[in-house]
Amino acid sequence: MNQSAMIRPDWTPATIALMVLGFVVFWPLGLAMLAYILFGERLQGFKRDANRKADGMFAGCRRAKSRYSTHFTTGNVAFDDWRTAELERLEEERKKLDEMREEFDSYMRELRRAKDQEEFDRFMRERKNQSNGQNGVVDL
Repeated sequence: MNQSAMIRPDWTPATIALMVLGFVVFWPLGLAMLAYILFGERLQGFKRDANRKADGMFAGCRRAKSRYSTHFTTGNVAFDDWRTAELERLEEERKKLDEMREEFDSYMRELRRAKDQEEFDRFMRERKNQSNGQNGVVDL
């Protein structure tokens, strides 16, 4: 088992031990570990949302910067034209990367949803099998 799997946001012996140790050493550390255990699964979504909002805020700054920087020229028309073309090409590449990131995030959300659905279906089958097995057995 690798370390990333051992300290996941779940009630595992490692996370419980870290939480208790955190409370013993310095109580805010234990509280932080407890929060990680309880809300750790939501951190990825929170991080993704925060990054998306920050990207949205700074997108306006990038547009303003690119408009502002085009007013200043070096005096060499060929260089300025090349520079403008390269900046536009880089902007298109950035947009493509952002789109690929969105597609990947969507793909990962769908994988997690499918895994959750599979686990739920397995639980319901096991529960149904247990209830069928218990109804057929009569203790005297």
